[in-house]
Parts: sequence; C-alpha cells; structure tokens
Amino acid sequence: MYKRIWFFFFLMVTGIAVTAQKWQPGRFTDVKGNQVNGLIRINPSGKAPIKDESFIEFREDKKAEPFKLSASDLKSFVVGKDSFVVAHAPQNETWARNETDFVKVVLDEDPVKIYAANGGAGGSGFGFSPGISTGIGSGGYGGFGAGLGGGISIPIGGGRRSEKTTWYFGENTAEMKRLTNENFEDIMTDIMGDYPDVVDKIRSKVYVLANIDKLIAYFKHIKETEGTK
Repeated sequence: MYKRIWFFFFLMVTGIAVTAQKWQPGRFTDVKGNQVNGLIRINPSGKAPIKDESFIEFREDKKAEPFKLSASDLKSFVVGKDSFVVAHAPQNETWARNETDFVKVVLDEDPVKIYAANGGAGGSGFGFSPGISTGIGSGGYGGFGAGLGGGISIPIGGGRRSEKTTWYFGENTAEMKRLTNENFEDIMTDIMGDYPDVVDKIRSKVYVLANIDKLIAYFKHIKETEGTK
C-alpha cells in the first residue's frame, strides 16, 4: 500500500514539474517601464545570462524565437493572475543561489504586501507552479507549492532546486523583512485588521506561520464574501 501511495505521489510531483516548464500566457515590465505581452517560461534550463541573477524565458508567440530575460532587465512579470517582482536579498540575509531574484506577490494589501520566496537564506527564488491550484483563491494559474504540504516546491526562474518557502512582508521589496513566528501575529493582524473574524483566528492560533497559505485563502474568501454583500 505504501508503495502505491509513493507511486501516486511521484506522479503528482512529476506532473507539477512538467507543468512548471510549459510556456504560459503573460507579460513583463522592463526597467524602463515598457510592458510586453507574450508567452513566458518560468522554469528555463541552461546557463543564466548574468551570474547570480535569476531569469525567465520569453517569446512573443508560439512561432517566435525565445530569449532569456535576467532579473536586472525587469521590474516585474505576470503569469496568468500571478505577479512576480524583482528583489534583492534583504539586509542581513544571504540568498545562496542568486542575490537578484524574483519573489511572488502573495497578498497585495495597502500598504503592506506579503511576498513569498523559495528558500530565503537557504536558497533564492520561489517554488510556485502555475496551474496547480491549492485553494489560495488567487485565480488564474495561481498555485502554491507549499500548499501541497511539507514545503514541496518546484523551482522557477532559472532551474534551481526545490526549497521550502520563506515569507516576507513590506511596502515594497526594498523594505521587505522576514515573516517569523515571533512577528507573525502582529503583522498579519495589522494587515487583516478590517476583518475581526480573521483577526480572532490569528490571535487564537488557528492560523500560524506554518499554515499561512490557509490563512491567506480564508482571508481572501472572507474579503470576497463581504464584498458581495
């Protein structure tokens, strides 16, 4: 029985990896503010254009020749409804793989945002696979590798290994700081303070850093539900 479970688990992870390698409709914004629509591959193989920087591949359409875009070429890119922005390792942290990388904008509230990176101090990048839904409620291609449990993730942005997700908060990536067990309650209740039921669950430890993906799903559900009243 255990062999069968592991077999299906292997098939699931393999399927996610294949999905992550596909070309997805999206757009990028370069450092000059130009926005270009086309197809993006967020798990490209091969050597990075610039050392210590993550990269993606882009093509205008299926017939066009693909080319690589390094993180320093970009401000951000979007795949489906998932947004990614360029970031540098926060102060007092070292990203083992790439010091200039992409992080996913998981929660875009005003003024503080929640970002997700794959590995943080133990390795840069992020581990989210487009097309794998985990109930986060982001829509489109949104899917958390962490939502599968145990920090499972598929590396994207330059063919890196899988790492567990590290969470950050801040008004922008230049000011982002790591979200920890110690500051989790203060930060998340401040962001979600307009929704008392969500705040109560944070304070009663129903939601903690270890299941932040479920908290975000719940927060978005409550926000959408109240918005339709």
